[in-house]
Amino acid sequence: MKHIYTLILSLLVICTTAQAQWLRVWQSGESIRYNLAETSTIPYTTAGQTFTIGQDTYSTSEIDSITIGKPVTITWDGAYATVNVPDNVEGVAVNVNGGDVTITNTNIWSEQEFILSGTSEAGSLTYIGEYKTKFHLNDLNLTSTTGAAIDIQCGKRIDLIIEDGTTNSLSDFASGTQKAAFNCQGHLEISGLGTLNIEGNCNHAFRSKEYIWLKKNTGAINIIKAAADGIHCGEFFLMNGGDITISGVGADGLQVETDATSDEELNGQFIMNDGSIQITMTAEDSKGIRLDADDTDATIVPEMYIYGGTIAVNVTNESLGSKAIDCDGNITIGSSSTSPTIDLIVAATRYEDSNGETSRATGLKAEGNIVIANGATTITASGKKSRGVKAASLTATGGSLTIAASGNKSYAYNSETAQTGYTYVENGGTITITYE
Repeated sequence: MKHIYTLILSLLVICTTAQAQWLRVWQSGESIRYNLAETSTIPYTTAGQTFTIGQDTYSTSEIDSITIGKPVTITWDGAYATVNVPDNVEGVAVNVNGGDVTITNTNIWSEQEFILSGTSEAGSLTYIGEYKTKFHLNDLNLTSTTGAAIDIQCGKRIDLIIEDGTTNSLSDFASGTQKAAFNCQGHLEISGLGTLNIEGNCNHAFRSKEYIWLKKNTGAINIIKAAADGIHCGEFFLMNGGDITISGVGADGLQVETDATSDEELNGQFIMNDGSIQITMTAEDSKGIRLDADDTDATIVPEMYIYGGTIAVNVTNESLGSKAIDCDGNITIGSSSTSPTIDLIVAATRYEDSNGETSRATGLKAEGNIVIANGATTITASGKKSRGVKAASLTATGGSLTIAASGNKSYAYNSETAQTGYTYVENGGTITITYE
């Protein structure tokens, strides 16, 4: 631990002159960031067993490492952008064309951080790199006139920090060819208690080629509109906190695709432990939350685990044939220690395409099995020929499932093996089915 004691001593000197420098204390792969310019002293015990930064006290035996870095700042002001690269930052090349910024980072030995702020009606950021990176949204408002508002072309872990107390807005170019208003080619991990509003005028609003992970200390993500999906990701979606609202989308609200080429330990999962998701569907033959199988690899069976938090999906009259939740595999709701709340409203009737193929509007649909282990799940099917639940089997081991079917020729539960009527199993849980 001698190196930690020495570093703490040196920090006492650094803190007196620090400008735009950040100190990170790392424990178990996670870090807490401190602004050295706001930290006058870092007192520590005589024996060097603990030290204090602000209100936080650390045991040196539990510290993995302490790092100090200077972030790159990008500030938009109207049609122009300014990029400040500190002298000690290596490998960062900048190209600025009015409000359009392109960053090329060849640094593959240390994690660089970027602070994005300001407002532009003709601005964008394209980032090209090969190493994990952090992006801080600090009251950023970007409308692109060329493509994506933010396009991160890096296949590594990307930390997106929505700074506490800030409001950020992104909107892309409607006539572009981009995949999303916010597009990321890597693993996207989100934190920060600010607000992020996104409009996807061309394709998806918010996309990650690989997984999306919302951490406990995540604020609000609002998808205001999207030409295609509101949120789209590969591999898996993990939500430990945050509040997501989605409306005005042209396809699915939140779609997760399995990836036969991925070597990630998790692949093909939707996992919700906490937070809230609210979706309003108006597009025809779409899904509020969709978990897709990879047709090229039948061994990957999608699994949806809704352990905690709240989900509310409203399939409105306009959203013909749509599903509130649709999984190509199995769905588990709740556990022995967790109790989610799910409210699905299906007001739409069935959809018929140009070939005469029909699709019923449904609240909860699984190609595999649905298990209700805990929590309160309520489904209301009021649209003509709508359906509450469709699955290979439905089992309640705890919690409650209430299905009310009131639409003309609607029904509450349809098993893949029993196309007429309904069948279900109860083992400690409660399933209430009502026809009005």
